Amino acid sequence: MEVRKCKIGNMEKVTIRQVKINDLDFVAKVEEVCFSKAEAASKESLKQRINTFSEVFFVAEIKGEIIGFINGCVTNKTTIHDELYKDSSLHIPDGDYQTIFGLDVVPEYRNQGIAAKLMNYMIKVSKESGRKGVILTCKDKLIHYYEKFGYINKGLSKSVHGGAEWYDMILEF
Repeated sequence: MEVRKCKIGNMEKVTIRQVKINDLDFVAKVEEVCFSKAEAASKESLKQRINTFSEVFFVAEIKGEIIGFINGCVTNKTTIHDELYKDSSLHIPDGDYQTIFGLDVVPEYRNQGIAAKLMNYMIKVSKESGRKGVILTCKDKLIHYYEKFGYINKGLSKSVHGGAEWYDMILEF
């Protein structure tokens, strides 16, 4: 599956919608392009996420082609622990905090505001759902990016997902 380039020019052409199970193949390909093999969610894991918490799994598309997505379960904790990545049954639909497992945008469409549009959409949905906030983990080089949305760095995470060093970030409403 290839990603076709399309000049955005006008951000109105980017559509954000809830994921559907028939998006699985393309979502898996986007994940594979955006993360290292150790960090990327498997196709089976993405399928479980779509089946378990599609209401908080959104894709960005241009002319019907998926170019990115954002997803994560809901929890009552204020930090992400590695078990959440592996076990979709830990999703608490009426929980307090929306997690962000992945904010993926294919390389051809980066630095054009698509990731920000996805993040702002997830924040909006989380507020409207009555959550207390949104949590994520990120690498050191992305702390400043998430701070632009109002996230606060809580320091080094206990997560060892993919063998990387992560920082816990929280945005409280």
